[in-house]
Amino acid sequence: MTKFTPLKAEHEALGAKMVDFAGWFMPIQYEGLTAEHTTVRTKAGVFDVSHMGEIIVSGPKALETLQWTTTNDVSKLKKNEAHYSLFPNESGGVVDDLIIYCLEPNNKYLLCVNASNTDKDFAFLQKNNKGAILENVSSKWGQLAVQGPKAIEIANEVFKEDFSGLAYFTFRECQGNYVARTGYTGEDGVEIFVPWDKTVELWKKLLNAGASKGLKPIGLGARDTLRTEMKYSLYGHEIDDETNPYAAGLGWVVKPSAKDFIGKAKILAYKEKGLKRKLIGFKVTERGIPRQGYNLFSFDSREIGKVTSGTMSPTLNEFIGIGYVDGEFAAEGTEIAVDIRGKKIKAKVVKTPFVTVKK
Repeated sequence: MTKFTPLKAEHEALGAKMVDFAGWFMPIQYEGLTAEHTTVRTKAGVFDVSHMGEIIVSGPKALETLQWTTTNDVSKLKKNEAHYSLFPNESGGVVDDLIIYCLEPNNKYLLCVNASNTDKDFAFLQKNNKGAILENVSSKWGQLAVQGPKAIEIANEVFKEDFSGLAYFTFRECQGNYVARTGYTGEDGVEIFVPWDKTVELWKKLLNAGASKGLKPIGLGARDTLRTEMKYSLYGHEIDDETNPYAAGLGWVVKPSAKDFIGKAKILAYKEKGLKRKLIGFKVTERGIPRQGYNLFSFDSREIGKVTSGTMSPTLNEFIGIGYVDGEFAAEGTEIAVDIRGKKIKAKVVKTPFVTVKK
């Protein structure tokens, strides 16, 4: 059964092209992907991300449960702080990636998980629960992301508060919402958890307040090109149940010296043996868009990996991609090739993120 966010009618009224995404009816674009992408990089955009899942983990066993079920060190989080983390599985792969928001240290945490994995993640927590109270509150919260150079200025106007001093990966409770300085574009901005029945009202306030500053609604198409330019992982592309966090370049959220967690020994063993494959960014030096699943080859035509994400970068006006390759081919400057519809197109491993964002 298709699910709808509170903003379905708003998107349709704005002429959005709507598609199915993870079982949700979502806007893929409004005026066009390139224009929307550029709006976020130069001014500001607002995204409907109400399809994302929200889970509350609370009670005296909340911290113990999250320490066991996630890779990052939750004990370090103070009130109103957040961090990026992973749910690991017993085989050393990734159940999902998520952000954990500390509402009350040791006692109450809000987890934001991927829309496609919400039920799977909740079942995972239930299975591995150490006695915490678990609540899937996804139906109670909408979520709007305001991203871009003008984003904080617009949020300040709408909420009549100053968020300029809000540190990265912290949040504030504000008028019944949680306003977090987080995002998935590389740009400055906020992600706002808003009560489900207040989402339309806040959407309209943001668009009205931001109109003079160039704010526009942005679809999932530009959200994907923006995150690809930053080499941010997307579940089902760069990470999945088979992916080792270290291979994905996510070892920075794995804290084995701080605690024990599910799959710890297997995650570490993979790293200790030397990474057989690594996630890289590359630029295509000829014409052609690398797509997920396309094979990657060495300069002498040996198959060495696969593309996980690729696009024409609106910022760079170049073809870029992300993919896994055998470890020996992961060094910056290595020449590789992408098989695009039967033709091997030249490419080169480059430093990432692909674009540098001023904050």
